[in-house]
Amino acid sequence: MATSYLDHHLALLNHLRGILVALGEAEQVEDDTHALFLERFDELLSELPGDTEGNLYLGQDLISQIFHRYPQIAHLVPRDLLWFFGGDCLHFMPDEEIELFQRLDERRYEAEQNDEPFDWNQEKQLLALPPDSSKH
Repeated sequence: MATSYLDHHLALLNHLRGILVALGEAEQVEDDTHALFLERFDELLSELPGDTEGNLYLGQDLISQIFHRYPQIAHLVPRDLLWFFGGDCLHFMPDEEIELFQRLDERRYEAEQNDEPFDWNQEKQLLALPPDSSKH
């Protein structure tokens, strides 16, 4: 079942929140501002569905902070979130990955314009295939 573009990213944010909570519970956080960071993260989760555009900067800020505050989990940040929030988050993506997400966004836009269904994850897998592989 395909979910909406926003729902997909909200699910990824919730997954990332779980990782952040586990990090705190494992006492792998050195400062006492972790709880405040989680509060801001929860604010993003609650505000994003009602005002996506207005909360993109908060998302960029929080995702970028994860790379600086919690480098031990940077590899666990879903790449889709970097693209979704854009801005400073794109500094954490190599050019080839940015190109992949640009093509993916173009396909999503085209599907929306034609009122066609679009499965973000399926399309991402298809685009990630090597050029010489068979796409069915």
